Amino acid sequence: MKTPLPNRFLLAGIAIASCLTSLMGSTAQAELMMPAIFGDSMVVQRNEPVHIWGWTKPGQEVSVQLGDRAAKGKANDEGRFDVSVPALPAGGPYDLTVKADETKTFTDVLVGEVWICSGQSNMAWAVQSANDGDLESLTANYPQIRLISVPTVGTQEPQRDFKGSWTAATPETVKGFSAVGYFFGRQLHETLDVPVGLIDNAWGGSAAEAWVPRDVLEAEDKYESLLAGWDKRMKNYDYDALLKSWKEKNDKWVADGRQGNAPRRPRDDSAGNQRPANIYNGVLLPTIGYTIRGAIWYQGESNAGRAYEYRDLFPLMIQTWRDKWGQGDFPFYWVQLADFRSEVEEPTDSSWAELREAQTMTMSRLPNTGEAVILNLGESADIHPKNKQDVAKRLARWALVKDYGYDIPYRSPTYREVKFDGNKAIVKFDHVGGGLDTFDVRELIGFTIAGEDQKFVHAQAKIVGKDTIEVSADSVETPVSVRYAWADNPVCNVQSLEGLPVTPFRTDDWPGITQPKK
Repeated sequence: MKTPLPNRFLLAGIAIASCLTSLMGSTAQAELMMPAIFGDSMVVQRNEPVHIWGWTKPGQEVSVQLGDRAAKGKANDEGRFDVSVPALPAGGPYDLTVKADETKTFTDVLVGEVWICSGQSNMAWAVQSANDGDLESLTANYPQIRLISVPTVGTQEPQRDFKGSWTAATPETVKGFSAVGYFFGRQLHETLDVPVGLIDNAWGGSAAEAWVPRDVLEAEDKYESLLAGWDKRMKNYDYDALLKSWKEKNDKWVADGRQGNAPRRPRDDSAGNQRPANIYNGVLLPTIGYTIRGAIWYQGESNAGRAYEYRDLFPLMIQTWRDKWGQGDFPFYWVQLADFRSEVEEPTDSSWAELREAQTMTMSRLPNTGEAVILNLGESADIHPKNKQDVAKRLARWALVKDYGYDIPYRSPTYREVKFDGNKAIVKFDHVGGGLDTFDVRELIGFTIAGEDQKFVHAQAKIVGKDTIEVSADSVETPVSVRYAWADNPVCNVQSLEGLPVTPFRTDDWPGITQPKK
């Protein structure tokens, strides 16, 4: 699963350095430079070689000391150095000292578990805006939980650094930090009793393709249209002209007494969170190579209209991150889209259901991945459900079981197979824990069924075994497909006895509304 420890970070460093050569040219560094991801109060990953990098004079000898561990290296022709310090167990605080043409020392360094907290606005959603945000902030006295946020910078030019610094979790510092990230990290810290470092790089409204390098997208024919569309859009794009036009309109609106709605200030799409590769270059790249345990992800809303494409795009994004990081198949856990928008009376197509399906498919495409199902935590009128505590706990269950060896329920029941017997469909599930159950009422809600005409109707369902549900409808004599929770905001209530919701599914592969027409 993992590449050999002594070499993997060096390889990652070489790959990253090649991306940044255009930024550095052949200019020699007059002083030792370290990216902001290294700083006082940081957490470095335990039980793994710690990758340290920076810039100095080309050919300069570099030595690094962390606690009682030391390593040496040499800067390359562009002045970049990559050094791997031997692994340490959890502990600290230590000093990290880097000596080159000058010396830098970082203090109060802890060794523990480091996680990336990424995605769009539901990951960026702050503690102070979550349920009981005031109470959560008041109790945030965790000196061994350390936080750092990466600013939202969108660019086509690879960046090597960002503005940010590590800080301990306090009632003040957690308020604006990712709620899902903080609650996830707090659960790990309280369970494992080790320091936890959280790197928040989420950007609200971001599209998945913005987190992927341009050359990776170009190598796949299926994204040719997406890239061509952006290239055409950007060819004569003039944000300054748009801004000037808006200012003129706004000035006139003010002079006319502010009647009606104010003109909307334009957004700079060239530097925005939807343009392919923008976030990879400006936000992710400066942190790639920092030794981590894994990543948690909450995104998909911005790609729901292209859910069929997400089947390939999402796994491509994850695999690219892993390739660039050089840490093998590090854990990557995501949050499936919550229930949202109005409930509908009759079964219908749903782009959000198709996006959830694409997310679920990724678990069978890539190892060390997992999905937190939160169909019972959403809010129909708010795309930002405020119950971030339970979202984080469902992510933490994956990590505690898969990465830390705990034996607790962690995975939602998933569809395994269906057999049709007359007018009945017999559906079997995996990962049912203690067995299938319902929430609130005993009646099973959320199933639909269809015959060859592909017209779905609401179905009756009953649990007939620990992992088995029987589904039927009087109006469908010969069913050929069953669906569950197939809607933007499905009304459904089936779960495991441990309270983990059944993963939405369909047994057919009929074309969906986001599948391109041939």
